[in-house]
This record gives sequence, structure tokens and C-alpha cells, in this order.
Amino acid sequence: MRTNLFHIVLLSFVLTLGSIRVSAQEVPAKKPAIPAVQQPDSIPPVPVTAVIADTTKIVTDTIKPVKKNGLDAITTRSADDYEKLDQRKKTLTLYNKAELHYKDIELKAGIIIMNYEKDEVFAGRIKDSLGNYTQQPNFKQGTNVVEADSIHFNTKTKKARVWNSRSDQGEFTVFGEVTKKENDSVYFMKNARFTTSKNKTNPEYYFKARKIKLVPGKKVVVGVTNMYIADVPTPLGLPFAFFPMSNTAESGIIMPTYGDSNSRGYYLQNGGYYFALSDFYDLTVTGDYYTNGSYGLRFETNYAQRYKFNGNFNVRFENIVNSERGFPDYSRQKNYNIQWSHSQDTKASPNSRFSASVNLGSSKYFQQSLTTVNVGSTLVNNMNSSISYSKTFQTVPQVNLSLSATHNQNTQTEVINMTLPTLQASVDRVYLFAPADASKKGLIKNINLQYNLRGENRISTYDSLFFKPQMFRDAKSAMRHTIPLSTNFKVFKYFSVSASTTYEETWVMNTQQNQYLVEQDTVINRDVKGFDSFRTYNFSSSIGTTIYGTFNFGEDKKIQAIRHVMRPSVSYSYTPSFDQYYDTYQLDSSGLNYASYTRFANGVFSAPGQSYSNNIGLAVNNTFEAKVRDDDEKATEPKKVMLLNNLNLSTSYNMAADSLAWSPVRISAGTNLFKEKMNINFGTTLDPYAINNSGQRIDTYNINNGGSLFRLTSANVTMSYSVTSEDGKSGAGKDEDSQTARNGGRTDDLFGRATDLADSRQSLFNEDDEDEDKKKKDDSKGGFYNAKLPWDLRFAYSLTYVNNSRENRISGNSIMVSGNVDVTPRWKMGFSSGYDFVQKGVTFTQLRFERDLLSWRMDFNWVPFGDNTYWGFFIGIKSSVLSDIKYDKRKVPDQTVGN
Repeated sequence: MRTNLFHIVLLSFVLTLGSIRVSAQEVPAKKPAIPAVQQPDSIPPVPVTAVIADTTKIVTDTIKPVKKNGLDAITTRSADDYEKLDQRKKTLTLYNKAELHYKDIELKAGIIIMNYEKDEVFAGRIKDSLGNYTQQPNFKQGTNVVEADSIHFNTKTKKARVWNSRSDQGEFTVFGEVTKKENDSVYFMKNARFTTSKNKTNPEYYFKARKIKLVPGKKVVVGVTNMYIADVPTPLGLPFAFFPMSNTAESGIIMPTYGDSNSRGYYLQNGGYYFALSDFYDLTVTGDYYTNGSYGLRFETNYAQRYKFNGNFNVRFENIVNSERGFPDYSRQKNYNIQWSHSQDTKASPNSRFSASVNLGSSKYFQQSLTTVNVGSTLVNNMNSSISYSKTFQTVPQVNLSLSATHNQNTQTEVINMTLPTLQASVDRVYLFAPADASKKGLIKNINLQYNLRGENRISTYDSLFFKPQMFRDAKSAMRHTIPLSTNFKVFKYFSVSASTTYEETWVMNTQQNQYLVEQDTVINRDVKGFDSFRTYNFSSSIGTTIYGTFNFGEDKKIQAIRHVMRPSVSYSYTPSFDQYYDTYQLDSSGLNYASYTRFANGVFSAPGQSYSNNIGLAVNNTFEAKVRDDDEKATEPKKVMLLNNLNLSTSYNMAADSLAWSPVRISAGTNLFKEKMNINFGTTLDPYAINNSGQRIDTYNINNGGSLFRLTSANVTMSYSVTSEDGKSGAGKDEDSQTARNGGRTDDLFGRATDLADSRQSLFNEDDEDEDKKKKDDSKGGFYNAKLPWDLRFAYSLTYVNNSRENRISGNSIMVSGNVDVTPRWKMGFSSGYDFVQKGVTFTQLRFERDLLSWRMDFNWVPFGDNTYWGFFIGIKSSVLSDIKYDKRKVPDQTVGN
């Protein structure tokens, strides 16, 4: 009784004043000290000094240290209803919205019971007024969070037992009937379920395993496992499985897809290995194999370093075999494609920059590829590449230097043009008669001088000769120096005048010589290696002004005013004849027929002209804008509406020409309608001269030949319209980073959406996932039929008319349409089609269907007719961890080698 009384008194002092030292004559032996609630440790043992009354000797009796029990770190706690301390049971009870924080452990529950003598903590639910369990325990240790019905753990050994636990491990949510925590890194579970579903209370699918070993953030190892869909077991199962759970990239095997092809047999496709080489770059190696001998290899890497650069590099090779050896349709083709994209952060180096955009390879790669159905890329006739480095020298005047390599490849003619390399240098403007810090006004002070240098090593070859010795033997090199001298000033206050003269000197390493061979009676063109040069100059000037006109209709009108801005200009250019660079050669054996030529023809840069020109150019640019009353009551100013973005007219007159001095008049116009959602552009060419019966222009005005003032030789109209149901906004659907856009194709889906056979999990419509709560709300309101149907629509129309030689025909007349609509919140449909009115046939047509199955995705893609006939069906799990759980069936077009 005395001992208990001592502890009660001691605890009162501790809770009030904190920890104190105590000296006494009687100390209970081997009794654990009661820890103060706000202190991290139990009461330490204290030495007891006994004073003997009848002697002067002081005896010191040191008590042996008491075994340390209780918590070894500061503990904070809170509860809404009460906190109960039971000294007899050595427990502390927290009730209703209880919280306990100890070291890296954070525990929240309806009720928490802590036994500080045994270092154990219990957490569970409580019942509300209706008798329902609420406030489930939430256990957090580090980054690992576990929700459960009840938890029992030991703060010393770190062991725990959890009933009906729920925790997130990467993309997985793991449910365990009984979970045993061995230490900070190992959990064992019984009758566990794991899923990637976002619905934790009622997942639409899950995998049920009898036993699981879980290492948070690293791996999950399961025993016998079955798949359940809507709580219904399926025959799909595994005897065991291993799932990596790392938060960082990990190397691993990429499982292939199997199938069959009519012309290549059975196949394994897109199998390989992913290498997580570092935090800055990775490597993916995949390949395909067909039973008829076709195969493909792909190497893809992405790299990035923050605030410096980022990019990716792809190399693809395919050996395509059609049919079987011995059959008449047997053929073999080797195709490759190299893509490299590199972008430098502007903060990395303000005065220098390196960039790369490379897309080169076999001309027929995208037409015959084994792993992509990309109509947009097959319709693009050019592949382009560019690698460049530029540097700015902060001198006075400033100097700019760049070095680049370019590549252009026509996929139809298979002609390749490259520059390896191109050197460009320039010196900034130097004002000859004005100080650097003075204003530049007037004719003299505005006189400035520049210097530009451009050097090229140009190669023209064919796909079959790419990177072969002949390709480099045919290279041509040249360098051009350009010095422009210019000035500008105003006259009569409103007229702007500019004048310039340019001197150019060109150095070449290749010239040509035309020679008639009497023995063979033919003219040969011989390539001559060696240095040569020529010099040219020209003069040009222009004068222009801006005229403003406003037509007011009154503020009470819907259209209050129209504003017309006109910019007329007159230009003059003079280029002399450079006959000194021209020679003659014999055409035949008669010795009477000769022709002139320049040895600098067919060079890197344009050859010097033999005839001089003395041109006067006329141009008028117009814009029309309207001021319209705004019906919005909150608006204080009228709206400005652009009627015509541009209406341009231009022509020229050559005073040095002895005939056909006037050039055709070119007229172009463009505008945007319907809140700038429709874009219309128009262009036409009008020729003032007539033509003869052979269709050739003659030096007779058309009006003097019985016709009109101008003869319409060509015209074209293009229109595009894009709109969505969302507040009348312009239609979406553009993908700037798609493979089609990277190859120079359209960024929208007017030519359909590309199907990447290597990754069918991605949405056809490439849209962000909607919020799950919003989808549930829409489902509950609209049911299967939803009154709100989000949609987007795009169309493009093109019309081309030609009449150069009295053809009087429409050479092109086609319309393309594409659209997408959400039939229900989780059903999407899309289409792309068109019609060619000249060829009288339907253009490329694609139908797309997609179903959002929450954690799964299902789609059907169909091209019903044409050269690219295709259909594909896919259903699979969205999560990348379970990407191999899918069904993918397709019928790809049988590409024919040589198409």
C-alpha cells in the first residue's frame, strides 16, 4: 500500500512539474519505474545516501540499475473524447479521433490503447450512434501507409499483426485478411487481394492469393493466385508470381505478343528487355520474329539532365520476308529508321546552343513497318533532319557562328539531299556614320554594313547509295561571302524609303565543262575538280506608306464601324548581266550551231545571270476589321472582329525585257469565321497576256486577243473548321509529340490515328483521364444514355483550279472529316474519312471505338477498305505493371515489298 501510494504521489509531481531527482531511505527492489506521460524514458535509478545518527560515518548504498522499460522516444497524443491512464494495467487509452505519434510512426484510429510496460499498441474502430463501425485505423511508418480494421504492434520489436489491411504499393492496392509484420521491411499476408483499381471499397477486379510476402517499395511475391472479376473467380491463375514494387526504374523483361500473319506466319512481337541504366538515361531493346524468317530489332533510349538537356534516340531495323522461298510472290527487303531528338535548356548556356531533330532511313519504312499502322506517316513524302550548333561571341560588333548538318529525303523518288556540313557566320550591323549610342535618323546615319558567310558541302544521292563511296564522290562544295550595304529614311513625313546594294563573292570547288565529241557526235558534261570563283552585285530600293480608313455606321448599329488598313509599296531592283562567266560550245557536227553555258551551273549556289533585269514591283496589302456591339451587359467596349486578315495583290514590270514585261498578278486573302474556329484562305493568279494555240504565252495582252483584261490561270481555296461541345471552343485532338507529327504529318486525326502495335494500352484519343468521382456522378445521373455528349469535330476542304494552257479543269477537290463523341461517360467513338470529288472515291477511312473499363481498357480500330485495310481488337489492364495481362487480336495489312 505504501509502495502504491508512493507511485501515485510521484506520478502527480511528474505530470505537474516534469522529471525530478528523489532521495529516500526505502526504495522498492526490482520494481519498474512508472514513466511520466510526457517523458521519453522511464525514471532512472538514483543513488540513495543514508545518514546514520550515532556516527559520523556516511555510508553510500548504490542501488543496481533498474531494467529499462517503457517508450524510448518522445510520444505525442490526442483524442476528442478522453484520455485514460490505468496505472494498474499500465495502459493509456485514447478514444474518438485518437492520434499517436512515436518516432516515424503515425497512428490514427477510433480507439488506441498503449501498454507502456509491454511496449505494445492496439488500435481499432469504434461504433457511431447507428451502431456502424467508423474511424478505421490508419498506420503510417515512413512512406508506407496501411489502413485496417484493427492493428496490434510492438514499438520495440517493430512486429505487428493487422486484420483486414489496405495499403498502396506503387500502382497496386493490397488487401490482406491477416497481415503479419516481421520488421520494417517484410510483411506476410494471408488470403490477400491485390489490384490496380482506384475503387478501394469495391474493386472491379482483383487477384486473390492464399499467401503473400510483401517488401514495401521493392517486391511482392505471391503463391497460388486467381483472378476475380466482379467478385467472380475466373480460370485465369498462376502457381506463383513476382512483382517488382520499386519507386525507381528497374531493369526487366518485356513479354512479347504472339499472333499470326497471312504472309509471314506466326510471330512473337515486341519482346525484349528494359535496362534502367541510371537516373539520367535508359535503354529499351525489343524485337520481333516471324516463322517465315522476318525479324525486327529496335533500340530506344531516353536521356535527360535537369536544367541542361533532354532527348531520345531510336534505331529500328527490319528484315521483311514476304511469302515463302520458291513461291512467285516471294520477296525480301531490309528497312531501317533512325530518329534522334535533342533539346538544350536555355539556362544551360545562354551564348551557345546545340539541337538535333533527325529522322532518316529507308524510304519505305513506314509503308512496310512490322510494328506500326501509321497512315499519317505513309502519306508524308519527305523525311527531314537537322543537327546544329550555334554560338554567339559577345564582341563589338557581335559575331554569330553556326555549324549544321541537314538531310531531306523524298520517300517517293527516293532522292536524298544532304549538307555535311553547313557553316554560317555573320557580323552584326555596323553603322558607318553614327556613334553606337546615338540615334539613327536620316539617310546618312542609317547607312549600315554587314558581313555574312555561308559554306556548304552538298551531297545528292539515292536511297540505294546512301552512305556508300559514290555518295561522297558526287559531293559539291562552295562558300559564299555576302556584304549588304543598306539604309532607310522617311520622305514627306509619311513615306518610308529603304535602299540597299549587295556584293557577293562565291568560291566553288566543282565546275562543269560542256564539250562536243566529234567521234561520238554527242555533247558531254564533264565535272571539273578545282577552285574557282565568281562575283556578283545588285541594287534594290522600295518606298511605302500606311493608309488608314474608318467607316462609321453609328453606335446604335450592330456593326458600329469598319476599319481598313492599306499598305501600298513600290519596289525597284537592278541586276546586271555577267556575260564574262559564260562560254559557248558546239551542238552538232555542222559547226554552225552553238549554245552558251556557264561553268558554274548546277553548283551549290545559284549561277551568275547572263541577262540583266530592271524590275519595278507593285504590291498592296490590306486588312479589314469591324467594331461590333457586344451583347454582354457587363461589357463596356464594343468587340473587335477581324473580317479579312489579309488581302494582298502583287505584280512586277521588267523594264529590260523586250517582251512579256509584266508578270502575272497574284492575289491572296485569308480570314477566320465563327469565333475564329473556321479558317479560310484563297489565292489566284491572273495573267495579262494571251496564249497561242500551243498553250504558250505570247506578247499580246489578253484583252487585245478577244478576251478579258486578265486570264485566270490558277486558283485555290482551303478551309478548315474545328469545334467542340465544350463552350464552343476550338476542336482539340492535336498531338504535337506523336510519331506522325515527328515525321512531318498532321498533328490532328484527319488522316486517322496511328496504331502503335508495341503499346496498345494507350488511348486512341490521347485524352487525359477524367476524375473518377465525376464519372460516377455522370453515370448515376445519365445512366447508359447520357444527355451530355462531349464531342469534337474537324474538317478540311481543298479546291484547286488550273487553266495555264486552257485546261480549264479542277485538279483537286476533296474534303476530309474527323470527329470523336462520348456516347456515354465511358464509351467513346471516333471516325476519320473523306471524299475525293475528282477521283470520285472515298479517301482513307478509319473507325475507332473505345470503352473505359475503369482499370481496364477495350478498343476496336477498323479501316474497312483501301490499301491500308486493318482491324484490331484489344482489351487489357491500363497499369504498366500488369501490361502483359491482355487480349490483342488484329489483322494488319500485308505490306508488299517494293510498294
